[in-house]
Amino acid sequence: MKRIFFLIFFSTALYNANVYAQTDSAFALSKTIEGDIADFTVDNVGNIYLLSKTNQLKKVSANGDSLGVYNAVTRFGDISFIDVTNPLKILIYYKDFATIVETDRFLNILNTIDLRKLGIFQVKAIGLAYDNNIWFFDELDAQLKRVADDGTLVSQTTDFRQLFDFVPDPSVIIDQNELVYLYDSTRGVYAFDHYGTLKSHVQLKDWQDFTVIDKSLIGRNDKFFLKYQLGKLDIQQEALPDAYLNAQKIKVTSPAIYVLKKNVLQVYARR
Repeated sequence: MKRIFFLIFFSTALYNANVYAQTDSAFALSKTIEGDIADFTVDNVGNIYLLSKTNQLKKVSANGDSLGVYNAVTRFGDISFIDVTNPLKILIYYKDFATIVETDRFLNILNTIDLRKLGIFQVKAIGLAYDNNIWFFDELDAQLKRVADDGTLVSQTTDFRQLFDFVPDPSVIIDQNELVYLYDSTRGVYAFDHYGTLKSHVQLKDWQDFTVIDKSLIGRNDKFFLKYQLGKLDIQQEALPDAYLNAQKIKVTSPAIYVLKKNVLQVYARR
């Protein structure tokens, strides 16, 4: 029962954690997508974005219908990250060129932001901001910065070298519930307010597929789902179901859990 309670929390995003189930039959494999899939993500209405090894990005509906194809596969090299927080403003980031491409919901290019024009050359992580601008972490300046669609710098924090003995090296940036979360797998998660004031630092190291659901920090390792709430003393963990083991990536959304294995994306929906 304990395992199923935890999985239902994940799959339904019921943040008060008052849901229980009786059997493992609460979840079932509802869809399998096969093909050249190097990575994927899912937006808040259930559309799936499939990235191939050749950098072709496809968007399909929850029912599997094709909704768009992004074919600028050779323009800026390899795609490093895709942010679909806002399905009407999709962010495609190219780390090698420090360039962000914005597309519409059909994956048509709307705008390009070249961070190099701001003198910024080393950025690993980006994320959509609360005001529809874009957060990124400037590794050379050790600052969290926010840029507008026209490429102008909106805000920047204090140099983190003045705040920390070790500067964070975030691979994930998530803006949610008036906090900006930076996740560094070697040093944990840093939570800032929108003005750049540090609110919390928790050493949640070596988590995979880090995300934030409400005020819960969610991730996994090779054997367990992991959950932590800011201000608490302990980390909850539950064993991964056998079907999820050896996954390349697992993404949890409100109605389903998505599990990527080699060239196969499995969608497990709650019954």
